[in-house]
Amino acid sequence: MSEFEHPSRTSPDHEVTVDDIRQLTGAATPHFAQQIRNRVAKLIAPLPADHPARIEGEREIDRLTRLGFTGETRGTPAQPGQRPLRSNSGAAPALEAAEAR
Repeated sequence: MSEFEHPSRTSPDHEVTVDDIRQLTGAATPHFAQQIRNRVAKLIAPLPADHPARIEGEREIDRLTRLGFTGETRGTPAQPGQRPLRSNSGAAPALEAAEAR
């Protein structure tokens, strides 16, 4: 994963849409959340404040920032012994800290 953007999204005649934002952010994991957040920020920067894609982009930037620092458990509620996906906070999840003792 990099911060490279698909050329069709950066061409001068392309209008950024809510679908563009959703395509970038839909499958984000904690490990890549900050890179995706940066890509969304670049994409929406030239848009006016009331543009639907900018509104959705800002909402996703907030979510990705939280995701990158807190991690997540997807699907059903966490099972005993199941570790959450790692975040970028540097803090080991409680289960790993307990296993290390």
